[in-house]
Amino acid sequence: MKIEKREKLKELYQQYEIDVAKFKKAAVCIKGCANCCIDVGNIDITTLEGIIIHEQMATFEEPLKSEIKARLAKNKMEREKKVLSRCAFLKKDKTCIIYDIRPFSCRWLYSVKKCDGSSPTVHRQALKLAKNTVKKIQQLDSIGYSGHISYILSLLDNEEFRKLYLRGKFNPQKIAHFGRSHGLSINRTVSS
Repeated sequence: MKIEKREKLKELYQQYEIDVAKFKKAAVCIKGCANCCIDVGNIDITTLEGIIIHEQMATFEEPLKSEIKARLAKNKMEREKKVLSRCAFLKKDKTCIIYDIRPFSCRWLYSVKKCDGSSPTVHRQALKLAKNTVKKIQQLDSIGYSGHISYILSLLDNEEFRKLYLRGKFNPQKIAHFGRSHGLSINRTVSS
């Protein structure tokens, strides 16, 4: 995968932060609150974001690597049963193992009211900016997919798929059944 895509992804993240800075000033979120990581339960990522996370996971030492893989497998099963699941990357102290490379679905969330188990309260303008940023990320990752983090990382565990993706190739027929049964979207169709 070209380095330019990774750099462009960082730029999209940074631009979003600049654009919503005035809204996030009212955020009540603090380190360790983790309501969005536990109760919201919909951490969607693109394949581009997934490959970055997958590569980071490869550097984890045992037993952390096995623990994360087990949590992701549990998340996948819970998602299939339509059950909300705690993020696999959330530590016991409710901080994020992959905070520096967290996907956009984690970056855009904040709340202007204490959540206490309910969904975050986000400014409407910030939500609109987030949706536009998601489209830009999907356009950037036009040979990839979007879906729940556990499904995308599961897909990237398949060496044949991962190598094909890293070579810039696109073959949706290879994952058609998995994609349909797990609600994955093809980025080039959703970002048009």
